[in-house]
Amino acid sequence: MSIIALGMEGSANKLGIGIIKDGVVISNPRRTYCAPTGHGFRPKETAEHHKAKIIEVLKEALEEAKVKPQDLTFIAYTKGPGMSAPLLSVAIVARTIAQLWDKPLIGVNHCIGHIEMGRHITGAENPTLLYVSGGNTQVIAYSHKKYQIFGETLDIAIGNCLDRFARVHGIPNDPSPGYNIEQLAKNGKKFIELPYCVKGMDVSFSGIQSKLDSEMKKKVQKGECTVEDLCFSLQETAFSMLVEITERAMAHCNSSEVLLVGGVACNKRLQKMMGVMAEERGAKLYATDSRFCIDNGAMIAQAGVEMWKSGFCDNKTKQALLDDSWCTQRYRTDEVDAVWRD
Repeated sequence: MSIIALGMEGSANKLGIGIIKDGVVISNPRRTYCAPTGHGFRPKETAEHHKAKIIEVLKEALEEAKVKPQDLTFIAYTKGPGMSAPLLSVAIVARTIAQLWDKPLIGVNHCIGHIEMGRHITGAENPTLLYVSGGNTQVIAYSHKKYQIFGETLDIAIGNCLDRFARVHGIPNDPSPGYNIEQLAKNGKKFIELPYCVKGMDVSFSGIQSKLDSEMKKKVQKGECTVEDLCFSLQETAFSMLVEITERAMAHCNSSEVLLVGGVACNKRLQKMMGVMAEERGAKLYATDSRFCIDNGAMIAQAGVEMWKSGFCDNKTKQALLDDSWCTQRYRTDEVDAVWRD
């Protein structure tokens, strides 16, 4: 019997609804809330965006997939982590349609969604993972039914660092700060030394952030360097830190695969640097494009499929699943029992 899963994602500024049928993504529309240049996206405005767009995106997903509500096996939504107001705006709609259409409702960890989508699309079997996004920076490996975190940021996430840098230096948010920084970095001609902070398996980006916000902004104003130089230097420094801790995790796990997931994983320079490291180790790099790296509904559906097939819902009524459909801003990757893994 076919499994047709509808996944709903809205933990940050991306609103996505995706449908997967028997392992194939048959629709995955998405909308993005872009704050004005110099500003970040705030919970209230982001939630209002999701509320205004979600029915439109839901209809688009169903029409593109040529699926009717009665065809669905279950509905999955992002339980957390994320921003409270956007999470709730999507969860309320998920709860509503689950009751209207009489379908089981599965809450999914956002981070697990990224991981399972990456594994599914690339075919990576048991990779060491680097999960890099606006809210998370983690080096992960699977062990004993858990995605264990080997290292992470001690302060701000790499994506948050890039976003803050873009705001301070007037880099537009459309289509995304990270993408615009990547393009500007291609024209950088001078490497500016920035704090390189690796502490064992963990990293810290706050020192880089402080230097870019104050001292480097003054240098740009004085003409001593350009914003392009700073974009180049920021990427080279921050990505080198990430490659270092990922390689250390691979060595510890004796891993021959590395998988990049999360929105920042779209960055071609990061992929190239990680690819060089993997090649030197005789390992293979796996990465996806922006359709699946950036937050999307299909990744939530895919994680839901794994949970469904593992028997997560076997002894639970639809009402019990509905009663468990809460949201949380804090929901670590290693809190989830990955019972579907061998």
